Amino acid sequence: MLPESERTGPGRWHRTDWMALLSGLLFVGVGIVFVLRPAVESLIMIPVLLGGLGLAGLVAILARVARR
Repeated sequence: MLPESERTGPGRWHRTDWMALLSGLLFVGVGIVFVLRPAVESLIMIPVLLGGLGLAGLVAILARVARR
C-alpha cells in the first residue's frame, strides 16, 4: 500500500496548511483596512500584522502537534 503522501485519485484529501490560511486572511484583512480607512497609522498596523503572524505560527505548530 502506498504512503498517504503518494496516493492520488478522487477522494484524496490534503491537510490544511493553517499558517498559509491564517496569514492569507490576515493580509487580506489588513489590505481591506488600508483601503477603507487610509488614515490608519502604519505604526498601529505593523504590530497588529506581526502579532497576527505570530498567532498564525502558533496555531500551525499546535495543529501539527495535535495531528501526530
